[in-house]
Amino acid sequence: MPLLVMKFGGTSVANLDRIRRAAKRVGVEVAKGYDVIVIVSAMSGKTNELVGWVGETSPLYDAREYDAVVSSGENVTAGLMALTLQEMDIPARSWQGWQVPLKTDSAHSQARIEEIGTERINTKFAEGMKVAVVAGFQGISPEGRITTLGRGGSDTTAVAFAAAFEAERCDIYTDVDGVYTTDPRICDKARKLDKISFEEMLELASLGAKVLQTRSVELAMRYKVKLRVLSSFEEQSDEAGTLVCDEEDIMESKVVAGVAYSRDEAKMTLVTIADRPGIASAIFGTLADAGVNVDMIVQNVSELNYKGHEGGVTDMTFSCPVDQVKRAEKALQDAQAAGKLDFDKLESETNVAKVSVVGIGMRSAAGVAAKMFKILSDENINIQVITTSEIKISVLIERKYMELAVQALHDAFELDKAE
Repeated sequence: MPLLVMKFGGTSVANLDRIRRAAKRVGVEVAKGYDVIVIVSAMSGKTNELVGWVGETSPLYDAREYDAVVSSGENVTAGLMALTLQEMDIPARSWQGWQVPLKTDSAHSQARIEEIGTERINTKFAEGMKVAVVAGFQGISPEGRITTLGRGGSDTTAVAFAAAFEAERCDIYTDVDGVYTTDPRICDKARKLDKISFEEMLELASLGAKVLQTRSVELAMRYKVKLRVLSSFEEQSDEAGTLVCDEEDIMESKVVAGVAYSRDEAKMTLVTIADRPGIASAIFGTLADAGVNVDMIVQNVSELNYKGHEGGVTDMTFSCPVDQVKRAEKALQDAQAAGKLDFDKLESETNVAKVSVVGIGMRSAAGVAAKMFKILSDENINIQVITTSEIKISVLIERKYMELAVQALHDAFELDKAE
């Protein structure tokens, strides 16, 4: 039988009525002749509640017990979904990660999938089961302990199952009806895309778009899993939602496909450090060891050189999530105290935001950067840091101008108009 993977996020299974609505969607696909693997998240808000309980019980908690507690939300949803389907006379069974088994490494709370066993579920399909309801977000470590995959891990679970079982498609049901050219809450001209390439979606996800988890898009791109993002609250058709697919499956692409933003950014600058081989390694190795996620990096000519002092010094600027600033400051100051780094001062700015334009069409189009910078200049928005790749341009600006920048770029690149 053809196989379909359907993933329902927390808002789609937030209560029993929504679980019944989701089960009806599964029933439609079963009636079409599909065997279905349903991946479910915990009910909306439940994971946060469980995380809060863990922190209240043990501030310095054992990560293995954290996973045991936090993974339980998905177990509840999986069981309720299976029961609901059974009430609809659809043969269904719930599966926890260890029962599949979904094997991961031992990195509790941030585990990575290593292998998914297909034999047990395929055997049950052969025996007449029509739907396997799998608890997302969880697996089992080599030591036999429950692991979790990190926030958004149910998306990754769904794509991994689609790859392992060679599913025809992986449908991700959420509270939005597809992928938009930008956030509709910021720009009322935002347009839903019918199709978007894996590479564009990966960039948008990593740059702040919250529709899909980055790791799930990476997996889909690697294993060529067709993804469809749909709303669980609207009537569906075969053309509903947004298809995330290979670039070759898209006839024509706009130069820019979308505008992404990240509000919670910070800019940090190490002033007057030695300009010598190995200094970048020392700085960013220190930050990596402290678990700081560095993004944009710019090396500047130090003020000392401008003023005619002897050379050999530079400034280093980088961006990171605003909630990691304190961790970064401590790591760099400790490294200085230990004699591993030498700098005059460390400056931190937490009132910045990152705005990016993304599009595979940028590979063959000149002048995108110039146009973007002119648009921001016309709005009197100062650019603090710039980074580029083959299909994206990102800038760091003052946070108060973020929404204005998103709207101006969306209008200037005419993203409200279909190709």
